[in-house]
Amino acid sequence: MVAITRQTLADEIRRQQKLTQEITQAQIAVSSGKKLAAPSDDVQSWVEISEIGKMQASNAAWADNAAYGESRSSKAETNLSEINNLMIRAQELLVAAASAAGGTEGRTAILADLNGIRETLSTLLNETDYQGVPVFDDSTTVKIPVGRGIQLEVVGTRQSVAEGIDVNGTAMSLDDILASAIAAVTSGDNAAQAAALSSVEKGLSHVIGEQSKQGIRAERLSSVADRLTDAALSLNEKRSTLEDTDLTETIAKMQQKLLTLEAAQAAFARINQKSLFDLIS
Repeated sequence: MVAITRQTLADEIRRQQKLTQEITQAQIAVSSGKKLAAPSDDVQSWVEISEIGKMQASNAAWADNAAYGESRSSKAETNLSEINNLMIRAQELLVAAASAAGGTEGRTAILADLNGIRETLSTLLNETDYQGVPVFDDSTTVKIPVGRGIQLEVVGTRQSVAEGIDVNGTAMSLDDILASAIAAVTSGDNAAQAAALSSVEKGLSHVIGEQSKQGIRAERLSSVADRLTDAALSLNEKRSTLEDTDLTETIAKMQQKLLTLEAAQAAFARINQKSLFDLIS
């Protein structure tokens, strides 16, 4: 019979207690899906996971900013497209006015249409979104953070869209251009109407230029949003590698340890004619 000393008895008890703890940790890892329950499980991995968590929080905030920016940009593009259509319609009306006799119903209808265009254009320029934020910034463009040290312009200012249009050396706004068109049609003066038509064409060219600028802003935001999505996927994958339980591997090791513990308990009980519970109680 194998002689058992107090020291070997204590060592065996500690070994079996350690196996029991490891089996318990494995069971927790399987049930929770996370292989790290505390920093002491793997200090280095725990630190890396904490750092990744900070990066994920920042990335999520930037992604939210980019998404909101894309929403604002899309609305600005929609409004600019409608303004473009309105200026085209104003152009068509001025052409029609040139052939309309003064005081006729046709001229009256043209004036009503032009006044409606002027009002609608003002509404589009001064519209706000669901949060009460203007579709176009006022005076100064607001930039949003979408990365470390990276800020992007989302929309143009109302002033850049509607003002500062060079009409034969004179700076005019879209509203000024439409007001002059209405005055020209009201007067019935052919020269005034021709000048108004030229002004509307310049206004339309200006709007098209602003649409191009907004398209560039939209492309930049879309590119950043895609990059942030890729970064989120990469961070999630890296965190999963460090943190998530490999069920196949963990269950296999747990079963192996269970078999080892059961064998050790059986052998220990036979040698000492006692159960493990008696020895550690």
